[in-house]
Amino acid sequence: MIVLYVILALVVILIIWAVVSYNSFVKTKNTIEEAYSTMDVYLKKRFDLIPNLVNTVKGYAAHEAETLQKTIQARAEAQKSGNNARIMESENAISDALKSILALGEAYPDLKANTNFLTLQRQLEATETDIAQSRKYYNAVVKQFNTKCESFPSSIIASMFRFEKAQMFEVIDASQRENIKVEF
Repeated sequence: MIVLYVILALVVILIIWAVVSYNSFVKTKNTIEEAYSTMDVYLKKRFDLIPNLVNTVKGYAAHEAETLQKTIQARAEAQKSGNNARIMESENAISDALKSILALGEAYPDLKANTNFLTLQRQLEATETDIAQSRKYYNAVVKQFNTKCESFPSSIIASMFRFEKAQMFEVIDASQRENIKVEF
């Protein structure tokens, strides 16, 4: 009879552990989605700033059409991206293009003195800081989730319920790690 109680107790403990582990995966997965949504809000804010910034720069740096065109194309790509991996790739391209536009402000003293440009530049810099912070938070939550997916014994629950590793939001191209060079 004691053996039956011990076996029953072990089964109950196992079931409780499985439920707690499953709920922990669900909670972390929802936190990842919330973190991504927060980052998405900042990315949309940046999308809204880009046309204003491009239009302000156009009047001062008409011969920099290629830089402006790259920014517009990157924004369009990001807007039509369907999945998270493509969105992340597009966001990296937008970051590069925006750095180039902001660097134009250094090359054109009149543009650098323009109130609209300065206001947009400050808003964009604040938004970029918010995006960087939200990326850090997103990646921290993804790291926690991925560790849980790969660690034993929680990896058993992950494989049973098909919880798969999430993708980090990272710089994709090594050239994006370099400083931008502006030459005229």
